[in-house]
Amino acid sequence: MRLSTWIRQHLAALRALLVLTAITGIGYPSAVLAAAQLPGLHDKAGGSLLEANGSVVGSALIGQSFADADGAALAQYFQSRPSAAGHGYDPMTTAASNLGPEDIVDTASRPSLLTTVCARSKAVGDREGVDGSRPFCTKDGVGAVLSVIGARGADGDVAHPVQVVSVNQVCPARPFLATYRGVRVECAEPGRDYTLGRIVPIRGDAPDSPAVPADAVSASGSGLDPHISPEYATIQVARVAKARGITEGQVRALVDEHTRGRTLGFLGEPRVDVLRLNLDLDQRYPYRG
Repeated sequence: MRLSTWIRQHLAALRALLVLTAITGIGYPSAVLAAAQLPGLHDKAGGSLLEANGSVVGSALIGQSFADADGAALAQYFQSRPSAAGHGYDPMTTAASNLGPEDIVDTASRPSLLTTVCARSKAVGDREGVDGSRPFCTKDGVGAVLSVIGARGADGDVAHPVQVVSVNQVCPARPFLATYRGVRVECAEPGRDYTLGRIVPIRGDAPDSPAVPADAVSASGSGLDPHISPEYATIQVARVAKARGITEGQVRALVDEHTRGRTLGFLGEPRVDVLRLNLDLDQRYPYRG
């Protein structure tokens, strides 16, 4: 009797397993796949892939690099915002750097977030012919940060330092400041730890609104953002027009065509799809090299 009950229970469990497998493992996925083929849904379900000359060149939902094999930006193309996903725009390792505004001191293993932003801003400024300076950055593109060493007061300040070091400018670099509170500023010796001093970022004389916008120097939360701001696109117009031998007005008109406003009029920010813009450039104004 017990054996018969045991068999019936297991046969019932087996039937339930087979039925649920058919429904959830075959029926439901097949229904979703069929629905995804309906007009208006097929493109999105397929990854919003974009083609040029019969070949898939990317997705409208995922950013990509427009650089040569050495990583140098291709002058004839608009550049995307930076990416922290894998080696860049990798959908299998989508992520941000997780570094915050207090990450301002470089280490032997990696540059700080501040120095990364400063270096990117200088590079973009040099490439686009605009002022790449920004607050708390040195002229050579690293974080303008001092370690002020000496006795601290009750408020934590060092009123009379005995040594001041520009921690992100490794010797023999010339410090961005000559003196600080009457003490000569020194370059940082490789491998030395200066965190015993008070870490002081120096704002400098850069404008409050840098010419290089924030999305040109910082990665998105996913690292896959395919869009840039209209401001970042605007500073690239002159370079792209010169490289392709066309007028800035022609390039600016294409940028306007590919600029989208806020979703529903109030969500997000205006944006430009970089891949679609570059594909349109290639179609209308082919690069002659």
